[in-house]
Amino acid sequence: MHYNHKVSIIMGAYNEEKNIGKCIESILKQTFSDFELIICDDCSTDSTREIIRFYANKDNRIKLIKNERNLKLAASLNKCLKYSKSKYIARMDADDICLEDRILKQVRFLDEHPEYEMVGGGARIFDGNNISELRLPKEYPSKNDVIYGPPFIHPTIMIRKDILLSLQGYDTSDRTIRGQDWDLWFRFFSKDYSAYNIQEPLIIYSETKEDLKKRTFKTSIMYYNTAINGYKLLNVPKQKYIFALKPVVFHFMPNNIKKIIRTRLNKNN
Repeated sequence: MHYNHKVSIIMGAYNEEKNIGKCIESILKQTFSDFELIICDDCSTDSTREIIRFYANKDNRIKLIKNERNLKLAASLNKCLKYSKSKYIARMDADDICLEDRILKQVRFLDEHPEYEMVGGGARIFDGNNISELRLPKEYPSKNDVIYGPPFIHPTIMIRKDILLSLQGYDTSDRTIRGQDWDLWFRFFSKDYSAYNIQEPLIIYSETKEDLKKRTFKTSIMYYNTAINGYKLLNVPKQKYIFALKPVVFHFMPNNIKKIIRTRLNKNN
């Protein structure tokens, strides 16, 4: 099969005028250059599209596509996937920053380890003011880990394109308006695919107070339904279905307790 590039970096963007310029610049500074950056503007009402177009006019590796109506992230990523002409698919979010060797390290890993279908990695957390703790997902995640929550930091992953296509991309139902990545991981492990998390930061991951406000009771129910759907797919024993309630329970915890739990989880990982 002929590929125009080794990697397609896919990104959805909605009203990210404050962040997307820095994000794109961090991608253009990558030490690995054989990539295309495909960005789907999801009907932004600010200057996001103009900023993307500015960079696209400067670098022909950047492709801007747009939705005619707001379709949310999963559908936007699937649209990017249709335009991809690369062997590997890398994810990126418009409010995050790529560390300069991120793409190089992941390409080398997948090239050298054909037994793995996907590779993720760690992240430094940006809270809106400071770059704080290091978050490292489990090095060798498995179907047993996905039961308890997403075992990858979504914008760090790089996956073989043929594998993502075999999984039919991202689910676009109402259930996956949030948590579309967790749904994908359930389907990924149901096929007995293997993945690895590089044990160092690959991106600076934005997790501000505004981001945390998006995690509403309604989204916690989405996560619950995705968990139940995934448990059925993996034939999880009924006694473990109680773990599907984790997002709902977490939603009702005081913010200071949530912060302590996140910090301890990061340290444990």
